[in-house]
Amino acid sequence: MKSNSSQQRPYQEVGAMIRDLIVQTPYRPGERLPPEREIAERLNVTRTVVREALIMLEIKGLVEVRRGAGPFELLQARQLLESNIAEFAALQATREDIIKMRQALQLEERELASSAPGGSESGDMQFHLAIAEATHNSMLVELFRQSWQWRENNPMWLQLHSHLGDTLYRKEWLVDHKQILAALIKKDARAAKLAMWQHLENVKQRLLEFSNVDDIYFDGYLFESWPLDNVDA
Repeated sequence: MKSNSSQQRPYQEVGAMIRDLIVQTPYRPGERLPPEREIAERLNVTRTVVREALIMLEIKGLVEVRRGAGPFELLQARQLLESNIAEFAALQATREDIIKMRQALQLEERELASSAPGGSESGDMQFHLAIAEATHNSMLVELFRQSWQWRENNPMWLQLHSHLGDTLYRKEWLVDHKQILAALIKKDARAAKLAMWQHLENVKQRLLEFSNVDDIYFDGYLFESWPLDNVDA
């Protein structure tokens, strides 16, 4: 008759090893364990098995698996939020709002003309903020500010964004911004919504090029974007 240990599945065996690791170290309550990749290498198993083992340990109350909002989850939230903000702004924007957007793009152009990699991107932020303010809805403005702040505080976003100092990418996004502004000037709500949606889709694709799926801050949130034709006006 086989022993219980020989009948254990791989994730159960790995779970026991991780439990022993926790006891031997020892870890303080709330202290972060090593990344899945590091545990997998140390135990010579796959990351999938490690993930299953951690789920088992979480069920037993030995660990807590925390997944904060990563860069792609934040980006999806921005895509949903800002595309609708742009749509509403197209109907609400005043002449003064449009002037602020133009000034933000002029600042963005000056920054591109003079910037070294990692230079200022104030124009980018001011443009998106001006669109939110053009809704004349303080709650939408606050939601935008919070989403931007979350972006700035996310370690992996900052790491990814450090690769985007190349002015080529920023020039592409400046073109996107000009298309968004053109739709807002025409008060074309649907075009503004789709232009913003596509802009953030372009940002997502660029970030994916630099993503490291083994990074401890990678959220694995590789969301599927809807076809633009399915984004209702």
